[in-house]
Amino acid sequence: MTTGLYVGRFQPFHLGHLEAIRHLLGQVDELVIVVGSAQHSHTVENPFTAGERITMIRRALQEANISPEKYVIVPLPDWDIHKVWVAHLLSQTPAFQVAYTNEPLTGRLLKEAGIKVEHIPFYHRDKFTATEVRRRLLAGENWEELVPKSVAKYLRQIGGDERMREISQSDKLA
Repeated sequence: MTTGLYVGRFQPFHLGHLEAIRHLLGQVDELVIVVGSAQHSHTVENPFTAGERITMIRRALQEANISPEKYVIVPLPDWDIHKVWVAHLLSQTPAFQVAYTNEPLTGRLLKEAGIKVEHIPFYHRDKFTATEVRRRLLAGENWEELVPKSVAKYLRQIGGDERMREISQSDKLA
């Protein structure tokens, strides 16, 4: 059985993330989805808590009919010392044979630790980015088309757009 690792912040989880997971599950039997920067929330760049991001992922994968037996979700706080980040990651995740990332520093750290790293094909990268979802949330533009329906429903339920605007105003006052 082959297990892969996929690290992301998922701030928030969008259709590009969903397509990446579909692609990766075509490559491996099981996927460890790591919710990175788990300690960060309530900022414009990281507006959602680790628990909220895990809920988004679970709901989106359920909506996509992806069996929970195919993945495990692990929250992982940042580790400010790059040299020990991989050891921290390995201590918090199930064993895996290959890591998938397009983030250069993450890829470099994993490679230096002797871990096989592969890139993830982008899915309409010009449109599907968490940065664009957050921008649209802030601007009051149509962000729902960028995320799975279950994620849009959840973000409305928790007041994600209102949170983004309030956080943005707090940042301006600081």
